[in-house]
Amino acid sequence: MKVTEHIHNANGKSLFSFEILPPLKGQNIQSIFDGIDPLMEFNPPFIDVTYHREEYEYKELDNGLLQKKIVKKRPGTVGICAAIQNKYNVDAIPHILCGGFTKEDTENLLIDLDFLGIDNVVALRGDAVKSEIYFKPEKEGNKYAGELVTQISNLNNGFYLDSDLQNSTKTNFCIGVAGYPEKHMEAPSMDSDIHFLKQKIKNGADYIITQMFFDNQKFFDYVAKCRAAGITVPIIPGLKPIVTKRQLNLIPHRFKVDLPDDLINEIIKAKDNDGVRDIGIEWCISQSKELLKAGIPVLHYYSMGKSDNIKTIAKEIF
Repeated sequence: MKVTEHIHNANGKSLFSFEILPPLKGQNIQSIFDGIDPLMEFNPPFIDVTYHREEYEYKELDNGLLQKKIVKKRPGTVGICAAIQNKYNVDAIPHILCGGFTKEDTENLLIDLDFLGIDNVVALRGDAVKSEIYFKPEKEGNKYAGELVTQISNLNNGFYLDSDLQNSTKTNFCIGVAGYPEKHMEAPSMDSDIHFLKQKIKNGADYIITQMFFDNQKFFDYVAKCRAAGITVPIIPGLKPIVTKRQLNLIPHRFKVDLPDDLINEIIKAKDNDGVRDIGIEWCISQSKELLKAGIPVLHYYSMGKSDNIKTIAKEIF
């Protein structure tokens, strides 16, 4: 079932969903199940599965030259989605990236997902690899998330890359895209960011899921700006409880997200990471309650494979 259908069928009730990481290469899928099992009592209608593109590392050879080696540390998103749908009978939503894929790679991936009965995807540009400052698309690949949305939408209409296959079997993907309540780190302004978000909706995106935020007012302001710009699709907030003091520096640096002073001060005063974890949970519970009161259709939690704190939050909310 599509995300938009889940929201419609909920009849105004807010839904619970979460996002997981694929296991590291060499690990089996049981680690995924171990992270999902404790959260199934809250009846998530769908579970997001992130995708991590391959990275490069350079190995020095005996002759002193460097050999470029592709490293894929978290494979298996498609297989994980199939396993989740089979085991739990919930919709699994794979993230699809521009980075690391040609358009033909993307089309073949989408065909595989369609064969598996996967109805939803999240279309993302993806980050630059660690060896690059700026994002660089694959040759013959999509450069922007908006282009990726167009390719998925074209396939939904039966338009394939091969002109001989035009008007062939149509896919039926519900397309999610990312939103940034504090704007994307590369966007020159919020207005510019929303302009391109609106273009993604015009290209065929059906809903928006936001990057994490820790100040609900920024989310409410963001939704208001989107609505004023004519964006009417569902906007799902992404929430993440802080668990370590290190994240006070890591989150602003990596995601360009601000942390409220009250939250920072509380975490600084915590004696250990157990105290930080408790503060992060309480802050996220408070955020969740305010968002529920505002009638937000889905609360989406970035679990990153750790379900204990998300379960504590969900018990208070759902």
